[in-house]
Amino acid sequence: MPRPITLFSGQWADLPLAELAPLAKRMGYDGLELACGGDHFNVQQALSDSTYVKRKREQLADAGLQCFAIANHLVGQAVCDLIDERHESILPDHVWGDGDPEGVRQRAAREMQDTARAAAAFGVKTVTGFTGSSIWHAVYAFPPTSQAYWNKGYDDFGQRWAPILRVFEEHGVNFALEVHPTEIAFDIASSQRALIAVHNHPRFGFNFDPSHLAYQGVDYVQFLRRFPERIYNAHMKDVWWGKGDGSVGVFGGHTSFGDPRRFWDFRSVGRGMIDFESIIVALNDIGYAGPLSVEWEDSRMDRVHGATESAAFCRRLDFKPALGAFDAAFAKKAST
Repeated sequence: MPRPITLFSGQWADLPLAELAPLAKRMGYDGLELACGGDHFNVQQALSDSTYVKRKREQLADAGLQCFAIANHLVGQAVCDLIDERHESILPDHVWGDGDPEGVRQRAAREMQDTARAAAAFGVKTVTGFTGSSIWHAVYAFPPTSQAYWNKGYDDFGQRWAPILRVFEEHGVNFALEVHPTEIAFDIASSQRALIAVHNHPRFGFNFDPSHLAYQGVDYVQFLRRFPERIYNAHMKDVWWGKGDGSVGVFGGHTSFGDPRRFWDFRSVGRGMIDFESIIVALNDIGYAGPLSVEWEDSRMDRVHGATESAAFCRRLDFKPALGAFDAAFAKKAST
């Protein structure tokens, strides 16, 4: 059967799950990718309260929904980042603590280990999220930046994530990094480097999101074909680029999303410039059978309208792969 269409709940964290779940069903979704935010999924409650995951599953089931992944992007970001005051607004209080940067990074790492345990308790095999990066600030190589400097960043990532991935392995859960500017992997080359840094750990893979690759000029379909065994989740998100007034470039000009001067901005699925037809073909070619998870972001559109049309777009777009060559019937007929 075609892949399930799910909704990433992160952009809906202002709604309680009791309200979001039936709304998602009405909008046409088969399930939710539950973000660890709002009241959608709480890692520590899942580990401390034996009835918590049962209640969450019942909330989803009552709405006719499934869950294939939970998402902990915000905490994952703090594992490798150079911590500043912005992180306080996205982290749980017990992870932020006193705000000491190294303490925050270590508490974030422990929380990601607990996320693997909570995912296993909840019965899902995938955690999506971010890793953070100690070298993102040096993405533009000035002052002159050596490969040795960047190597230290990948070494830091490998050392911090090795114990996290051991817990993922112990619990049979995959971590799917959303390849994304500000992360240790943000294009094909840096994704290859990230894999090397964790010694190709089998539990480390990718949450494919074409929107973050396309406006950079990265071949997002080639990304799928380059990492066929590492695609653990797929986000459907659209973007357009080259549409501004020429005053803002790819780095964003310190403008906010929705500013008409921007060179790129996210769009409701099907209204941007992503070639989703080629993505579906590539997903079929690599044997990806997981969900198509809509991460809905469009600063110019009502989100219920946008998420509803995005679900319908993905359902219309998806199709089962062929069971054999289309011309096989002719060969059989010819041989009789």
